[in-house]
Amino acid sequence: MKELLVQLRGAVMSTLVLAVVCCGLYPLVVFGLGQALFAGKANGSLIVDSKGVVRGSRLLGQPFSSDKYFHPRPSAAGNGYDPTSSGGSNLGPTSKKLADSIAQNAADYRSQNGLDTNAPVPADAVTASGSGLDPHISVANAEVQAPRVAKARGLALEAVRALIAQHTDKPDLGFLGDSGVNVLVLNLDLDGVK
Repeated sequence: MKELLVQLRGAVMSTLVLAVVCCGLYPLVVFGLGQALFAGKANGSLIVDSKGVVRGSRLLGQPFSSDKYFHPRPSAAGNGYDPTSSGGSNLGPTSKKLADSIAQNAADYRSQNGLDTNAPVPADAVTASGSGLDPHISVANAEVQAPRVAKARGLALEAVRALIAQHTDKPDLGFLGDSGVNVLVLNLDLDGVK
């Protein structure tokens, strides 16, 4: 019996020590390092305006529908851009619902941007990302929307294109992925211009 109690005491002490280290010390060290070395990223890459108001995150898309703003790609997250319901639609390439949704999105995109009824449309303008929260659109998508935004804001098209170029994120490490334009950052900068 004494042997059992010794074994039990060792097991309980090991569990307590590991609980303190793994559930207390380690998370505090990681939190502290994150705050010290990468505070902006650790806190959600928030965009704060000059008045101290949080306008959003560089990592999450937001809905914009006015003609004076660039529109993001469609969202499959909940009722649209809901970070608590992040995820794709799970509709496959043979899904009629997906085909109908893409056709409707393409028609809406053409109408919003004054394109011919059979004009090509960038893929990211009619399909949601895997998370449904992607904050970026392709450079081609931004270029198609530029005339609409310039007209609605009374800006020169070249000024809007210059802002697109300024807000184009290059591929990670120069070759991973494609260039993209962060819609929220671009739209906030446009609000500062006009």
